[in-house]
Amino acid sequence: VVLKIIKHYQEEGQGNEVVQGVLLGLVVDDRLEITNCFPFPQHTEDDADFDEVQYQMEMMRSLRHVNIDHLHVGWYQSTYYGSFVTRALLDSQFSYQHAIEESVVLIYDPIKTAQGSLSLKAYRLTPKLMEVCKEKDFSPEALKKANIAYENMFEEVPIVIKNSYLINVMLWELEKKSGVADRHELLSLASSNHLGKSLQLLMDRVDEMSQDIVKYNTYLRNVSKQQQQKHQYQQRRQQENMQRQSRGEAPLPEEDINKLFKPLQPPPRMDSLLIAGQINTYCQNIKEFNAQNLGKLFMAQALQDYNN
Repeated sequence: VVLKIIKHYQEEGQGNEVVQGVLLGLVVDDRLEITNCFPFPQHTEDDADFDEVQYQMEMMRSLRHVNIDHLHVGWYQSTYYGSFVTRALLDSQFSYQHAIEESVVLIYDPIKTAQGSLSLKAYRLTPKLMEVCKEKDFSPEALKKANIAYENMFEEVPIVIKNSYLINVMLWELEKKSGVADRHELLSLASSNHLGKSLQLLMDRVDEMSQDIVKYNTYLRNVSKQQQQKHQYQQRRQQENMQRQSRGEAPLPEEDINKLFKPLQPPPRMDSLLIAGQINTYCQNIKEFNAQNLGKLFMAQALQDYNN
C-alpha cells in the first residue's frame, strides 16, 4: 500500500498538487489492517458527468471478483510541506468516519520522504469533534462546552508497516542498485530551500490567524456597542413611562427588545482552530527539520573523522 501511494504521487503529483485515493482492508481484533488501495482518477472541469462514488463502487466490485480485500476503511492524501490541516480534510474525514467508524486518513509527505525517511501518518477525528460535527454548531459556546482545542481535534493512530517477502527482496535489490554517492547526499545540509518554504507557509498562517483575531475583536466591539444601545433605549422607555404615569396615561406596551436589536452572530471558530492546528504542524515540522539537520551534522563530522 505504501509503495502504491508513493507511486501514485510520483506519477500524478506535481509541486503542491495533492493526490488522493481509497484505502481497503479489514478490522482484525483491535487493529485495522490496510491491505490494498487505489487512486482517485484525475479529472478536469470538462468531466462534469464523472461520478466519483460510482467509480469507487465499480473498483471495489472488480476487486471483489478477483478475491482481493475490497472493504472500504478510509482514504489517503499527499501533503505539501505538511499543509493538510484544512476544512476540506475535516469534512472528508467526518464523512468517512460517520459512515465507517474505523476509517482513517493516511497523510503522505513526499518532501520529508525525499530527505531520507518515510513520512506517513494516520489520523482520526476525536469523539468530541465528531459530536460537534454531527450537530454542525461551530460557535465559540459550542466548542467551549465540548472542550475542543486544536490539540484534541485529531488523534494520531500508530502505524506498523509489514512487507511480504517478495517486497523485501525488491527493496533489497533497489538498495543494492542505489549508489554510495546518493546515500551521502542525504547528509547534505543544503536545506535552506525547505526551511525557507516552511517558514513562509508558517508566516502565511500566522497572518490568517491575525485576521481572524481582528474579526473577533470587531465582533466584541459591535456586541459592546449594541449593549450600550439597548441600555440607552431601555432608559428612554423608562423615562417616557414615568412621564406618562405622571400624566395619568397608560404605560407603553412591552416590546421584544431582541426584535429591535437582533443578536449578532459570532464568527465561527472552527476555521481558527484549524489554522492553529496547522501552525502547530508547521512548528513541529521545523523542529523535526532542525533536529534532522543536527543529526546530519554529527554524522558528517563522524564520517570526516573516520576518513581522517
